[in-house]
Amino acid sequence: MSKLIRIGTRKSELALWQAHKVKYLLEELGTPCELVPIESQGDLKLDRPLYELGITGVFTKTLDLALLENHIDIAVHSMKDVPTQLARGLCQAAVLERGQTMDVLVHKGIDLTQDKLIIATSSLRRKAQWLAKYPTHQIVDIRGNVQTRLQKLKDNNWDGAIFAKAGLERLELLPDTTYELDWMTPAPAQGAIMVLARASNKEVLKIVQQLNHPSTDRCTSIERSFLQTLEGGCSAPIGALAQIENNGIVFKGCVHNVDGTSPYVIEDQMPIDATYDLGKKAAIDLLATGADTLMDKIKAANS
Repeated sequence: MSKLIRIGTRKSELALWQAHKVKYLLEELGTPCELVPIESQGDLKLDRPLYELGITGVFTKTLDLALLENHIDIAVHSMKDVPTQLARGLCQAAVLERGQTMDVLVHKGIDLTQDKLIIATSSLRRKAQWLAKYPTHQIVDIRGNVQTRLQKLKDNNWDGAIFAKAGLERLELLPDTTYELDWMTPAPAQGAIMVLARASNKEVLKIVQQLNHPSTDRCTSIERSFLQTLEGGCSAPIGALAQIENNGIVFKGCVHNVDGTSPYVIEDQMPIDATYDLGKKAAIDLLATGADTLMDKIKAANS
């Protein structure tokens, strides 16, 4: 390529880590790059819970616009933040090999059997699943980048806060006082990094597609198809995880009411060489069990 690739990224430390990862991998392929940090709407509005902003793609739209206006050549996102319907003119160029999918609780030396704990999270999914397991606990909202949220946990009388393990590990901030929440179903595509490009920029696409990790791409596609079929966005408490095990793909998906009640959970699997859309099938099956009524209720509340 005759010129360098301009990599758009949010300004948070985690976003910059992800962008530097992409930059390193591309430069290993012999392609010069530069980072173009851009402030996102989600980073600017820290005084309101994410679900109250009322839009999906709150962390990605500013970068997508910069991409469409040719200010950058690619945009690097946490894949779980990317809407399932991409902006017209953009396409998925690559999905990097996935990190940890698990959520963790960073805590202050607590016993989870206590009835009156205060747990912080900005995620409706985490809130709903936590209250489904611990209905007597109180959930408070927490916003900001990883370092800011860790500091807020120290500065407040909260007992713990929920984080994605991948983000803490990438920034080398995983504390010893951490419980792995292996029972919690993660957000669709949690732990994965997506690279977007303009669909018309064939030269960039050809280069960036070399970074694609096929297994991660396939599993996250199943999870995002589940999300899309349920018609949920970042303001719906939806979890999904697909994993390759032996010669098959196993899947678990769920949706809860925002207060943790009315959980709908589905588990399914298919042979690894099957070609049907496991995520869509699981979502349709879940809706048929009564989850359609819950989704209608959630959509009405959002509107």
